[in-house]
Amino acid sequence: MSLWDRIDAESKPALDILWESLPGGLNGIPDIVARRAAYEAFRAAAPKGEFPNLNVSDHSYAGPDGDLSLRLYQPQSASAPAPGLIYIHGGGMIMGNLESQDEVLKITVSELGIPIASIDYRKAPEYPYPAAPEDCYAGVCWIFENAVALGMDTNNIGLMGASAGGGLALATALMLRDREGPKLKYLIPIYPMIDDRHHTASSKTVLDIGIWDREGSIEAWNWYLGDSAPDAYAAPARAEDLSGLPPTYIDVGDLDLFRDEDILIAQRLSAAGVPVEFHLWTGAYHASELFAPEATLSRRIWATRYAAIRRFAGI
Repeated sequence: MSLWDRIDAESKPALDILWESLPGGLNGIPDIVARRAAYEAFRAAAPKGEFPNLNVSDHSYAGPDGDLSLRLYQPQSASAPAPGLIYIHGGGMIMGNLESQDEVLKITVSELGIPIASIDYRKAPEYPYPAAPEDCYAGVCWIFENAVALGMDTNNIGLMGASAGGGLALATALMLRDREGPKLKYLIPIYPMIDDRHHTASSKTVLDIGIWDREGSIEAWNWYLGDSAPDAYAAPARAEDLSGLPPTYIDVGDLDLFRDEDILIAQRLSAAGVPVEFHLWTGAYHASELFAPEATLSRRIWATRYAAIRRFAGI
């Protein structure tokens, strides 16, 4: 049975739309500037909801090399200080911005009733490693330092990210541990991008779905690493010591390039004494819950994530 035949039936039409809009998939556009523009145009065409009970404001934080952007989502009904969540967007270290997950975060804040701060960071190839994790580390520290003004309880802040953002969430958590920075209450790396080596079975077999396939992943890693040798902060799968990280929730689809590296990191975190909840979603491709949000499988994925955040945050 081919990969395409194994995709959840309700999630497959979204892929057909992607291929019609971007023949060859995202990686079929060789120029990175054009690829970014096509990605943003595709995402911008998605339906938008109304969120009258949210306050959304843009801010900046001091990064290692200048100011960077941050977006704060606050439910009008929240009482301060509230449990807080920091979010890092995805995009393979080469694409994405605060707009990419704007709709998703508005839905998430409405569902959970807690403030979320979304941080941006510099992208490769213009800004290779270590720009992105250093930016994210600075952003997390800034949020903790300004938690009172943001309406967040410094004793109850989690860190979440998806894809590249999930890898950056893990890298940032390692940096916070090693540098004795602020203490995260929990960590939610969603199908994280964490291994530059591409030596797992899933990284060799997910070739033509069109969302994030092997060829494009290798290209992105090469751009991201530049002339740097990969270490634990660049590729958290290389970390020798995973102890001391906060309780963690991870999920990934069984048709995702990152499936096996994410299974391995969940096992290693658990072996290191970190409380871990892990879910492998049958029929899900990379970010399928974003491309096909109305699918029953996507609703199950989000419901399970929300339940984990509520448990971690005590809400």
